[in-house]
Amino acid sequence: MAKPAVSYCLLSCIFALLLVSFPSPDKDDQDKQVYIVYMGALPARVDYMPMSHHTSILQDVIGESSIKDRLVRNYKRSFNGFAARLTESERAILANMDEVVSVFPSKKLKPQTTTSWNFMGLKEGKRTKRNSLIESDTIIGVIDSGIYPESDSFSGKGFGPPPKKWKGVCEGGENFTCNNKLIGARYYTPELVGFPASAMDNTGHGSHCASTAAGNAVKHVSFYGLGNGTARGGVPAARIAVYKVCDVGVNRCTAEGILAAFDDAIADKVDLITISIGADEVGPFEVDTLAIGAFHAMAEGILTVASAGNNGPERSTVVSIAPWIFTVAASNTNRAFVTKVFLGNGKTIVGRSVNSFDLNGRKYPLVYGKSASSSCDAAAARFCSPGCLDSKRVKGKIVLCDSPQNPEEAQAMGAVASIVSSRSEDVTSIFSFPVSLLSEDDYNIVLSYMNSTKNPKAAVLRSETIFNQRAPVVASYSSRGPNPIIHDILKPDITAPGSEILAAYSPYAPPSVSDTRHVKYAVLSGTSMSCPHVAGVAAYLKTFHPRWSPSMIQSAIMTTAWPMNASTSPFNELAEFSYGAGHVDPIAVIHPGLVYEANKSDHIAFLCGLNYTGKKLRLISGDSSSCTKEQTKSLPRNLNYPSMTAQVSAAKPLKVTFRRTVTNVGRPNATYKAKVVGSKLKVKVIPDVLSFWSLYEKKSFTVTVSGAVPKAKKLVSAQLIWSDGVHFVRSPIVVYAKN
Repeated sequence: MAKPAVSYCLLSCIFALLLVSFPSPDKDDQDKQVYIVYMGALPARVDYMPMSHHTSILQDVIGESSIKDRLVRNYKRSFNGFAARLTESERAILANMDEVVSVFPSKKLKPQTTTSWNFMGLKEGKRTKRNSLIESDTIIGVIDSGIYPESDSFSGKGFGPPPKKWKGVCEGGENFTCNNKLIGARYYTPELVGFPASAMDNTGHGSHCASTAAGNAVKHVSFYGLGNGTARGGVPAARIAVYKVCDVGVNRCTAEGILAAFDDAIADKVDLITISIGADEVGPFEVDTLAIGAFHAMAEGILTVASAGNNGPERSTVVSIAPWIFTVAASNTNRAFVTKVFLGNGKTIVGRSVNSFDLNGRKYPLVYGKSASSSCDAAAARFCSPGCLDSKRVKGKIVLCDSPQNPEEAQAMGAVASIVSSRSEDVTSIFSFPVSLLSEDDYNIVLSYMNSTKNPKAAVLRSETIFNQRAPVVASYSSRGPNPIIHDILKPDITAPGSEILAAYSPYAPPSVSDTRHVKYAVLSGTSMSCPHVAGVAAYLKTFHPRWSPSMIQSAIMTTAWPMNASTSPFNELAEFSYGAGHVDPIAVIHPGLVYEANKSDHIAFLCGLNYTGKKLRLISGDSSSCTKEQTKSLPRNLNYPSMTAQVSAAKPLKVTFRRTVTNVGRPNATYKAKVVGSKLKVKVIPDVLSFWSLYEKKSFTVTVSGAVPKAKKLVSAQLIWSDGVHFVRSPIVVYAKN
């Protein structure tokens, strides 16, 4: 199963402070700046008077009795703190006070929605073009861990009866009810102790994916006050049908259940399928239930959108590699959640996590896991490995761990918080107590401070939200290519938001390990989250072009994607192997101009070229298909795919030819000219001008690539762009050498 992605939240209570607009200082105050002095939660004492406390602190720091021109605002109802005009030296004094958690400059921010759809340009309401009637007749099949039907994201209020084409049923089990939004439910999981057999979501994963794709617009959604906004899917008016194949426990997604779900979903007449499930390793198509099920869906006109996997950044870790599956990588948005660590020496370190807990502004002693054990060697103790930490040494302290895998071990031994080292600086998690994940460099700063200080202390702050993160950038965990089985098919196909996504959750599942809380919305990350984004875009596109085939929809999304380049990938040499054709653009997909079509017979020919013959071929196709002599000679790279990829030998001169056919879906009379950009190779397109006289007319061309062979494990790439001056149909060309 694609790892159900860790929870990450959003903003701290400080967010409200940052929305305040402060007056500019006059000439006498030009050396002063407005700072927010955050002091954590309000003390529980009934005799505590926050305004008097704030006044006293400010008077002591500035050395004046009158603070009229200095104090800007008090924060005294939900949390503790104040805003004031301060010099740099005054800021430093305040920052070193024990009762002060942090001091930071005031900024002007705009309120943001909790979802990623605004980032991609798919705005709420009338700001986005909608085909409402057809959207309401669109059915998304979600193969996952079930759904929580009581969520507002799946309410049937305002919906009419299910579409007439719907052939499914609501067999969700005991105490499970469908409605006119959630029109169908089936389950393929056995009864477990404490979990009756039903379509109820016991992990939160399925609910999250379903609401990301097609959840209703729900206002005032947050995770314990963090990230308050509107949560919605890409096609809020669409219907949802759920097929539960996963449940709690390890490896609870059975192959037979997945195949049965495909079988039912196709017969139920869903319009597309989203499945954020995959094996850690891929095998031949004939033993790949996802590939088999998706092939049948494709043959019936149903697109399958699947996650690429969470085993990045290593090479060839991508799963869902069949060309008839739309494979999605994960990237970020401009929003990020940060959890600061405030050291006793006044230094602030910015880490990651979704921390909804507050240490009330108090600093606690630091202890390193390596020195907090009496039962393990240093190598195990520094990772805070299970059974290593000594309760007497960590109780009431903040524990430093060299791994993000075991912070709950510190909590179990009585720690108040944990600071951990993480190689994946772009991954945040929800924990059941305060935790901050730091980069290796920042973690070493904390270690250095602790080792050089007699009584080292720190505070782990409640999370904040920032909106200036560079994006889109492929997530470190997102699985990469090249395709481990079919070397001449580029995978993943596309990237979409997958990091720190707030969406529906199941209160039957804890938001994190060892957590006792119950939530209806949570923040998760993973390619599991990016997959339903593309499913939502595909459904949105289908509402404008209901008769388009799966390959046409996939082509439109790929060829209109936001261009990305190696500099936007943390692992530059992997480039297109990280993000495929680029980042999904839900607005441009409606008018792609040209599309690359590939139907069932094209995929049969593709399989024949891979020596899938006889029974082996029929295992996938499910019919009496056979291969002609011509089909057995077909090259996989000549499948009419929106991207062009070839693995070549480093020992031979480079010369590769791709054959493609495009279909005109733009203007009846149009002339497209070819342009190749971004390559050191010689790329020749014949013909380089295509003239169309009618809609759905087809034209063929070849692309020949020659030049210096790339080094082993390296790739060279280019972009082929067909344009009529209005449309820009972009396809990546990737050539790479064998290892």
